[in-house]
This record gives sequence, C-alpha cells and structure tokens, in this order.
Amino acid sequence: MSAEAADREAATSSRPCTPPQTSWFEFLLEEALLEAHLQKPCPDPPPVQLIVQFLEQASKPSVNEQNQVQPPPDNKRNRILKLLALKVAAHLKWDLDVLEKSLSVPVLNMLLNELLCISKVPPGTKHVDVDLSSLPPTTAMAILLYNRWAIRTIVQSSFPVKQVKPGPPQLSVMNQIQQEKELTENILKVLKEQAADSILVLEAALKLNKDLYVHTIRTLDLLAIEPGMVNGETESSTAGLKISTEEMQCQVSYDLGAVYFQQGSTNASVYENAKEKFFRTKELISKIGSSSLHCTIDEKRLAGYCQACGVLTSSSNSTSQQSTPYSQIHCCMRCGNYQELVKIFLEDNRTLSLPVQFRQSVLRELFQKAQQGNDALDEICFRICTCNTVCDVMQGRAIGIQFNQLFLKPNKEKIDFLLEVCSRSINLEHASESLKRKMAAFLKNMCLSLEDLQLVFMISSHELFITLLKDDERKLLIDQMRKRSPRINLCTKPVTSFYDIPASASVNIGQLEHQLILSVDPWRIRQILIELHGMTSERQFWTISSKWEVPNVYGSVILGIKDNLTRDLVYILMAKGLHCSAIKDFVHAKQLFAACLELVTEFSPKLRQVMLNEMLLLDIYTHEAGAGVSGERPPSDLISRVRGYLEMRVPDIPLRQVVAEECVAFMLNWRENEYLTMQVPLLLVQTNPYVKEPLVLTTILSLFVKLHNVREDIVNDIAAEHISIWPSTIPNLQSVDFEAVAVTVKELVSYALTINSNNHFWLIIQADIYFATNQYSAALHYYLQAGAVCSDFFNKMVSPDVYTDQVIKRMIKCCSLLNCHTQVAILCQFLREVDYKTAFKALQEQNSHDAMDSYYDYIWDVTILEYLTYLHHKRGETDKRQIAIKAIGQTELNASNPEEVLQLAAQRRKKKFLQAMAKLYF
Repeated sequence: MSAEAADREAATSSRPCTPPQTSWFEFLLEEALLEAHLQKPCPDPPPVQLIVQFLEQASKPSVNEQNQVQPPPDNKRNRILKLLALKVAAHLKWDLDVLEKSLSVPVLNMLLNELLCISKVPPGTKHVDVDLSSLPPTTAMAILLYNRWAIRTIVQSSFPVKQVKPGPPQLSVMNQIQQEKELTENILKVLKEQAADSILVLEAALKLNKDLYVHTIRTLDLLAIEPGMVNGETESSTAGLKISTEEMQCQVSYDLGAVYFQQGSTNASVYENAKEKFFRTKELISKIGSSSLHCTIDEKRLAGYCQACGVLTSSSNSTSQQSTPYSQIHCCMRCGNYQELVKIFLEDNRTLSLPVQFRQSVLRELFQKAQQGNDALDEICFRICTCNTVCDVMQGRAIGIQFNQLFLKPNKEKIDFLLEVCSRSINLEHASESLKRKMAAFLKNMCLSLEDLQLVFMISSHELFITLLKDDERKLLIDQMRKRSPRINLCTKPVTSFYDIPASASVNIGQLEHQLILSVDPWRIRQILIELHGMTSERQFWTISSKWEVPNVYGSVILGIKDNLTRDLVYILMAKGLHCSAIKDFVHAKQLFAACLELVTEFSPKLRQVMLNEMLLLDIYTHEAGAGVSGERPPSDLISRVRGYLEMRVPDIPLRQVVAEECVAFMLNWRENEYLTMQVPLLLVQTNPYVKEPLVLTTILSLFVKLHNVREDIVNDIAAEHISIWPSTIPNLQSVDFEAVAVTVKELVSYALTINSNNHFWLIIQADIYFATNQYSAALHYYLQAGAVCSDFFNKMVSPDVYTDQVIKRMIKCCSLLNCHTQVAILCQFLREVDYKTAFKALQEQNSHDAMDSYYDYIWDVTILEYLTYLHHKRGETDKRQIAIKAIGQTELNASNPEEVLQLAAQRRKKKFLQAMAKLYF
C-alpha cells in the first residue's frame, strides 16, 4: 500500500461514524484546485470566505458511537483544512485591514491562534514574558500579528456599529447569530483583560532592530511536510516574507497610537502617548514611502489623529500650540471663553479653514450645554449659528433649519450682528461675482422674510447691501415689500394733460363715427367722442364697430362705468390698442394704452392695474419683435416688471390668461429659469397654472429620478414631483448610464437646495437619496427638515402630502437601523393605520440608543402604552413600568373622550416629538 493510500485510509478511519458532507476525493480535489489557483503568475485574490469555510469544517465537533458530542478530532483532514485557511491568509500577506473587513472576531481569533500554534508558540504562554529578540523571526511576527489584532479589535469595538437587519430569519439562524454574538463578547472580554499585556508586547517590538518574516504559502507547505526541518530554516532568517524593521515599527506605532487615543477618553494624560506614536508613524511613512506593500496606513485618518492629539494635548499657557484654530477653539470651550470663540469663527469666515462638520459639532456642543440650563449660551449659539450660516451661503450650501429657528423672533441686535458677519466674511475687492451674487441673494431673502419694516430698512440701508445690489434690484425689492404691505396704494399722481385738449362739435354724427372708426390718435378719439356726446346722449358709441373687441374679463368692469362718455372712451381706447398690438403696430398701441392708463388712474385702481398689465404685455411683444430677434437681452426694467406681475397679490384684478403665459415664456426665453424654479412664491405656484406648468428644474429632476427608479428596487425609490408624466418602463435599459443618472440627481438636488433650502419636495428627494445610500442619520435630518419648513418648525400640522406613509416608513427604518427603537414605536403611530407589529418588536429590543422611557410622554396610542406596561412588568423594570402607567393615566388619553380631544392630544404629542427629534438630528 502506498503512503498516500495509507494516509487516506488512516484519515478515513479516524473520522466520526456520521457520513461527511463531501467525499475525501472531493476534498483533496478542492485542495488541489486552491493550490493551483494561488500559484498562477498573477492570481486574483481568493475569497476571504474560504477561511471561514475551512475553519468551520475543521472545528466541527464529532459524534461517537454512543451519540456523544466530542471535540473536533486532531486528524490529518482537520490539520489540512487549518493549513488551507492559513494559506489563504498568507496569500493576502496577513493584511489585517483586509482580514478584519471580511472575517468575524471568532473566526479571526481562531485563525491567528492557528498561526501561533504552527509558529511554535506554546499554548498558554504569556506573550509579555517572551523575549521577542530571541525568537525565530516568523514566531515573533506571529506574536506581533496576534497582539496587533487584539488592540485593534478593542479599539474597533468602542465605535458604534450600524446593524443591518435582514428579513425575517428562521429560528436556527437566529440561534446561530446569538451564539456568534455571545462568542464575540466572550473573546472581547478576554482581549480587554489582556490589553495591558498586548500593549507591553507591542512596545517591546518597537525596540527590535532586526527584520522579521511572516509565513508564506511555501513555508506553510514545508511545515506541513516536515515540521522539524523548517524550524531550522526559519531560525536562519531566510524563510517567509520579509518585513523590514521600519515597516513593522510604523504599523505597530499606528496601532498603539489608536489604542492610546481610545484610552484617552477616560485618562487625558494618555493622549501624550498617542501623540508620540502617531507622529512617529508619520516620520516612518516619510522614510519608507506611502506605497509600501506591507505597511498600509490610512494617511487621512492618521492626519486626523495627529490634529486631534495636537488639540487635546495643548496647554492653556502654551503659545506654540495656539497657532491652530482647533487648539484655540478647544481652549475656549474648555475655559468657557465664548466671546473669544465667536471671534475665531468670525475670522475663519474669511479664511474658511475649518471644515463644516467641525463647525457643526461645536454648535451642537453649545446647544447641548444651553439645553442643560445655561441660558447665557443662547446668545452664543445664535452668533455661532449665524457665522456658520453665512459660511454656508458663501460656499453654496443650503441654510440649515437651526438658523431659521433662532431667527423666529428677530430684533435689532440680531440684525446688527448678522450684518457684521456678512461684512467681515466677504472681501468685496477680491470676491468673485458668483460669491457676490450669493451674498446678495441671501440679504434679499432676509428682507423678504422679515415683517418688521424697520428691520428691513436696517438691511436695505446698509453699505454692503447697497454695494451688492444694483439700483433696479433694490427698486424691485422695495416694490415687492410695498406690495406685501397692507398699506398698498396703487394710485399714483395723475397726469391731467389729457383733459386739457379743447373740443368742438362741427360735423354730423355719421361723419364723426366714421372718423372715430379710422382714427388711432387718442387725443382725436377723445375729441370726437366729446362732440358725439354733445349731439346725443342716447347712443352707446363703443358698439359702432364690430372689430372693437375687449376680452370679457375686462368688458364687465369697463361697462360698469356709470359715466357714458368715460365708458365709451375707455372701451374704445383699449379695443383700438389691442387691435394695433395684434397687427404689430406697437407705436400706436402704446399711445392708446398710455392714454387709457392716464384716464383710468383718476377713478379706478382696478382698471389702472389692468392697463399696466396690458402695457407690460405690449412691451414684451415690442422687444421680442425688435431687439430680441437679434438676441439682445431685454432691459433689466422689463425683467423686473415681469417678475412684479408674476408676484402680484392685488385681489379682484381681472387677469388675462395670455399675459401670464407670455410672461412665463419671456422668462424662459431669456433663461430666467432660476427665478421661475426657485424664487416664485409658493402661493403663486399653487394658484397660477401658467407659472406652475413650466417649472423646468423640477421637471428635469423628475425625469432623472424616474430613470434612477427604473433600475432600483422599490424599497430605494426616490419620490419627486411630476414623476408620473414619464413612462414607467424604458425599452433599451442597457443604454442608460445609471451611475451618471445617480450623480446628476444628487447634483440637481444639491444645486436646487443652495438656491431654495425651504422647498420641502427637494428636501424629501435629498432625504430619499441618503436613505437609498444607507446614510440613515443624514436621511432623518432631511426628512425632519422637510417637515419643519412647511409647518413653522412643527408648530402647525405637517401636511400628509409631505409626510406620506412611505416617508414615515422610511423614517421608521432609519431609526431602527440606528438602534433608536423607542423612536420607531412612536413613529409607528404616525401611519394611517398604526403598525403595532413593528412597534411591539421595536420595544422588545433592550439595546436601544435613544432616550427610551423619557420618550413615553410622546406616545398617545393606549395599546402601545399598555404593551409597555406589560413588557416592563415581565422584565421586572418597576421604575419604567411606573412611567408607562403614568402616561396611560393622563385624562386626555381616556378612550371615552370626544374624538376632537383625542386628536388634539395626538397632535400635541406629534409636535413635541418631532421638535425633539429635530433638535437631536439638526
């Protein structure tokens, strides 16, 4: 019998009596295929999951003849499986970054223990008691790998983990998950107990002055053939993959720095150790180069660590450390020097060196301190928030809801500070035109949002405002403010020259009527009518020509004029003006309309506005037929008048459909799309179909959202206005570049929100994008912001068109994946039909990251409160049970109450809950 056959027979006889899942031949074939794969000239990395499969097979317990479970046998089959797992790790060059991403803590623990075993580290030996310099290089490297992984795992376990919830699992799967979770916790407990020893081992490694070697596929094969022979070869320092001293020290210094930094949260003095290790890492990287194959450091993360350590280890007396804004801000926050903090933010508004995330984190910390009872910080919060907002404006970001919330009650002091920030944030001599336009738009929108005209005047009379806005823009803004004011006066001082023309009746009625029909001179028309009315008072001279047509919407107003002469004159001047406009005789049309305007200004504000509208339409026609043909842009005054018409709020003014249509077409033709899509007031959009119809950025956005949704699963669909106008399927789906579609959607929404950050439709789209890309905290931020902007920060009810069931369900999923299970239960009440199943399942979770029982006051559904009472009683949680009972006992939740009382109770709790959520996520 051959040796191979003997080994196979021995292995077969040592296996348990239960039949294996795969035959021994198939197993050997799998091994051969793997080895052939790894020995290709340029092999693709094998799946890391092979390690899991090999170690799971090797660690399966056996069953003896008495059906008793026995530990896995130490036979050839299991040894080969463990060796195969080590080979896969060796092929990956023992890169912990790769292994940690793909392997669970129990599997990686098993793998590294096998590495220690095959590297001749005696089981039970304390690594801290071993002299690394006296060990073979591969043995020392195995110890370093294990202890590096140990402290990296401790550090990683301190970070919050986003838990992905699969579909409804089977009981066996749940048991397996629970077992792995318990095993991981046990391993972490051991690693944390041994953390001090692991740190000492790695500190000792930094004193080594020799290169180390790590096992390769070749050395592992030699160990499998004849273990004793290889030991001598490893001692000669020639076997395995060479790791230079600098590479080893660089990786170890970085890992030590990370664990010291993590310990610094409880012992600030340890930050000095972290700083030393991180700066040593930077020195070694500059020496060995960032392209080292065996030393992979995330240099961006390292730079962040170094910066944080520089701040956290700076002293208040140190001048060298005060050079960075981070150190100064840290000192100000620690010492409570908040006025100096505001100065730093003001100065940074000019340099823009602080990242937006850092600015927001400082503001969040200030808000938290203010909410804890420090009322003096309210003003500081406003000032820092103002600095951040102006910074956002200059960088083209949407204005946050916090600024709008803090500006609900503006006053002179707040306006003064806002103007100071704006002035100090922009250098007008060197600022780009784009930056000036952004600042001008911000100040203009501030004026439009203020109700107190004195505060508006503070802004409009400021030097920065006057510099940034042109004369016509300021005039337009003033007109808009005057129209918004209840003291609107449409009647300007009349010009009376029209009535100064003398009249003489000298010819018969027929001749005069003929002259009246032919004349286009307004002064002659008036003279003829005076003469005709002097001859007879029984005729209605506006009826003598069938070609004199006035739109019905105007006719009823004109014919209501009591004075016969005035009625005839207004009707005929308008009819002749409209006729001249139709045949493109714009000169005479303008003369006729001007005379009619002068006439009606005396007695009818309503007809005065009608004539202003018609003269606007005439000027549009005149430009389009003249200078517009050659591509010359219309004068700014004309554009301002068109905008004024689109924003007109005067009640009971007869409006002609064609005027609105031509105004919108005019704005589109001259590419004033930004105004139509962003700045037209919401009321006008809702009430004027001719403005709503051409909102092209919205329409284009809906097209790209539709393309995005064609490919995606319905779970990740993005909602958008007007999406139903597009086909539901695409014939040639392969021709669509979906990556480009996704980028375009993001860019369109991002741009739209920089112009109008209060459009709830776009905020919902932004939230859906974050939801589809698994950024659940950001998604909740924008879902809440969408509700806040259309409900006066939740002081009014959020429309069901905004918070649809789909939006609420996505908010529920976001909270669930963020482990905020009490918030999940509360949001389940917001659905049209309360989702008790999801709510109860969420409340069963004990590992919740939200405020739990402090949220019970926001629950109005008695069934959910009763379930909470039962749950806390079952768990023996007496205090929490009492909180739930107290919530149930509120009289306004009594089921016998009228429906109106119950609805009011629900609305009040919705408002408070959403406001609390907003403060948490904004």
